[in-house]
Amino acid sequence: MNHHYYIYMMTNKSHAVLYTGVTNNLSRRYYEHQNKLLEGFTKTYNVTKLVYFEYFTDITYAIAREKQIKGWKRAKKDALIEILNPEWRDLSSDL
Repeated sequence: MNHHYYIYMMTNKSHAVLYTGVTNNLSRRYYEHQNKLLEGFTKTYNVTKLVYFEYFTDITYAIAREKQIKGWKRAKKDALIEILNPEWRDLSSDL
């Protein structure tokens, strides 16, 4: 059986905040953020725009990558996003 895991970054309308997470179902997770179904940071800061994601088949690698990115300064995260998504468009249509 193939497993799918994603690390992803989401932001709000003004790009003032970034949220980095890991999930095994990116479409579902995006829906949860969009509809504010989860309490916490993303709901408080209206984080609803998917701006970056990576795909993994091993959860260990996905979690390690999430931790790596979370340890970066904001400028490095912004640079990573801008490599693949320079307009910071919502990538939900790519799911």
